[in-house]
Amino acid sequence: MIRPDFFIGKLREQGIDFFAGVPDSLLKNICAYITDTLPHEQNIIAANEGGAMGIAAGYHLATGRIPVVYMQNSGEGNIINPLASLTDKEVYNIPVLLLIGWRGRPGVHDEPQHVKQGKVTTGLLNTMGINYTVLSKDEEQAAKQVKVAVDYMQQTKECYALVIEKDTFDAYVLQNKVDSGLTLSREEAIETVVEALPENAAVVSTTGMISRELFEIRERRGEGHQHDFLTVGSMGHASQIALGIALQQPSRPVFCFDGDGASIMHMGNMAITASMQPKNYVHVVFNNGAHDSVGGQPTVGLSIDLPAVAKAVGYKQVISVDNKEELKKQLSIINSQLSINEYPIFLEIRVRKGNRKDLGRPTTTPIQNKEALMKFLSEN
Repeated sequence: MIRPDFFIGKLREQGIDFFAGVPDSLLKNICAYITDTLPHEQNIIAANEGGAMGIAAGYHLATGRIPVVYMQNSGEGNIINPLASLTDKEVYNIPVLLLIGWRGRPGVHDEPQHVKQGKVTTGLLNTMGINYTVLSKDEEQAAKQVKVAVDYMQQTKECYALVIEKDTFDAYVLQNKVDSGLTLSREEAIETVVEALPENAAVVSTTGMISRELFEIRERRGEGHQHDFLTVGSMGHASQIALGIALQQPSRPVFCFDGDGASIMHMGNMAITASMQPKNYVHVVFNNGAHDSVGGQPTVGLSIDLPAVAKAVGYKQVISVDNKEELKKQLSIINSQLSINEYPIFLEIRVRKGNRKDLGRPTTTPIQNKEALMKFLSEN
């Protein structure tokens, strides 16, 4: 395995010390190390991977130096446009070193949302004309690969990718942890909302811990899962899935269980939701200021005013709570207004970072989840 300090040291030897991206579980040790050792202006956690490419391009234009963009392979979809229309050699010819976590690599067991992406990870790079190598787990060999990558980028001004397998980097634990002071756990907040849901409500939950906790809450309560669409992939799109359901079934309350990282990733979706004025839509954002599912790297969720954003784009009601008592009170008010045209509603619940260590994963397949929800939507 490669020590994070060794790897970052080799990049620095090549004059590379600027990073932007979206954290990934396979890169969490690297992300934690650069968070601890670099000024925040040299490690920008972007809203999405395409945005990170824009930041990297700007950095290169201003300095002439090579930046790094890091991501999970699911983020390849978000960088195809800037790869093709910004950094490509036939457009602006801008070099960027890509660090891509290879979730779902063929032959390695992973969660269902990573299987397809794992199969096409290197194929997408080939299609986009991006030279790449799978980073060795041997430090001496990895150092040589870094030099080859940098030499190539310096000579051609093209992008180059280092594809990262599971267990490539040695452990590193983030030292500079910020305590938000919040006491309500996300799981307790989710259960409080579930307890207050109308009987015919549908829930669309975002990828990561929120869907996993929702699934276990339903199990613990002895309920089925037919009310819920667990968006195990497609980070940032749960709110639009919920909007699609809400518009087609206007008499059914539809709740989106979102995360701060996911809602920020495609924040423009909030404007579209508000512009459609669905009369049955409640957008619940569990905000802990962290990408909890991929190592706990920070988001800007707790340092910006998400309810003010929601209000500005047209949500009819915006609410923010940070304790269970106030949450119960606001949920009671929301339920009493189901017949009032004060929708859509934006409910921010500020919660502490972290989750149970024994938190499991859904035991149903995505297709089983889809079919159960569709049956519920058609019959109830």
